[in-house]
Amino acid sequence: MDWFFDAIEAVTDFVELGGDVLSLIAVVILMMWVLIFERMMYYRTDLRQLGNEIREKWEARAERKSWYAHRIREAMISEFSISANKSVAVVQTLVALCPLLGLMGTVTGMIQVFDVMAISGSGNARSMAAGVSKATIPTMAGMVGALSGVFLVTMLTRRVETEVESLQDDLTMDH
Repeated sequence: MDWFFDAIEAVTDFVELGGDVLSLIAVVILMMWVLIFERMMYYRTDLRQLGNEIREKWEARAERKSWYAHRIREAMISEFSISANKSVAVVQTLVALCPLLGLMGTVTGMIQVFDVMAISGSGNARSMAAGVSKATIPTMAGMVGALSGVFLVTMLTRRVETEVESLQDDLTMDH
């Protein structure tokens, strides 16, 4: 059980080194991962069910060649695509926000370094080190969050494209 408290203490120390911006980055990354996980679970369950329902509705149609049937097919595919893409744009925004928040952490940390230099001169290395730490740790955290998010957003986007293309192929225009 000591390892658990040691881990919590290490995380707490890390957050204190990074400052307030690091806490904000952590919240953004948490939201991003929750939405990514939600989308992945949705694709495995409800989206598959929606696709099957749309396929069944289409197969139940007696007529599939008229202009009206084409519009119904497009509406079904559009409904499926909208459902599949829900929250993906929010995840993409959170991924883009991570490095920007890291940059904000860099700026606030460097402001702290300049404040120390203005007050005590450039000879106080220990005080300057705290500001440099607050400048570099949020930058690193923002980049790590963005890189992990970029990979998974790419996977989500490709999965949506594959699912929509599969549905388009399955909704044939024969009869």
